[in-house]
Amino acid sequence: MTRLSVNINKIATLRNARGGNMPDVEKAAVDCERFGAEGITVHPRPDERHIRYSDVRALKPLLTTEFNIEGNPIPSFVDLVSEVRPAQVTLVPDAADAITSNAGWDTLKHRDFLTGICSGFHALGIRTSIFIDPVPAMAEGAAACGCDRVELYTESYARLYGSGREAAIAPYLQTAMAAKDCGLGLNAGHDLNLENLGYFLETIPWTDEVSIGHAIICDALYMGLEKTIKAYLSITGRTVRER
Repeated sequence: MTRLSVNINKIATLRNARGGNMPDVEKAAVDCERFGAEGITVHPRPDERHIRYSDVRALKPLLTTEFNIEGNPIPSFVDLVSEVRPAQVTLVPDAADAITSNAGWDTLKHRDFLTGICSGFHALGIRTSIFIDPVPAMAEGAAACGCDRVELYTESYARLYGSGREAAIAPYLQTAMAAKDCGLGLNAGHDLNLENLGYFLETIPWTDEVSIGHAIICDALYMGLEKTIKAYLSITGRTVRER
């Protein structure tokens, strides 16, 4: 079954808007786990406009589920991940000024660079995942870089879902099959929500993990965080945490 990793960036964004420590990012992460989340995801950016590097360090000893750190592997990020040693690192090619992730890696063009990054993290016992667009060749290229998984960038699936879900998911199914044929694990994330997540997992049931943040926090404004996490878990097929 698919694991749910909750991205807590938006909680940090709210905290940073006023300063101080409300909401408490560390407490929120621990509560997400208590409510059933099977992983916590953070995406620290160089300007620390949401999750800070200090948050990442503080969270590591508190978490009992899988810790996933995602971001562009610039030197400061590589140093942070190497120090914290999470269960998984997700490599994302976002620019420093990007509002949110907006593209996957060209794993053919950047093969040498990604191969070196994956090798370095593997030496520390960290599972590596490469963020890619829904293009089979990118999954094949990722496998050549030596990563363990790919994460499918699902923005276009979510955007096109309402106008035709079969067409929206078609390139994702093709890419997921290519990843599977290469022996790669499969993650997915970006704009997945209560409306479109179920169909994605029905079509690609071998998805190992989904990372969801923005939609969970939006839903939690109305439903509360605990009920929201349980609603997502009911879609992934894990009504209680299985570890």
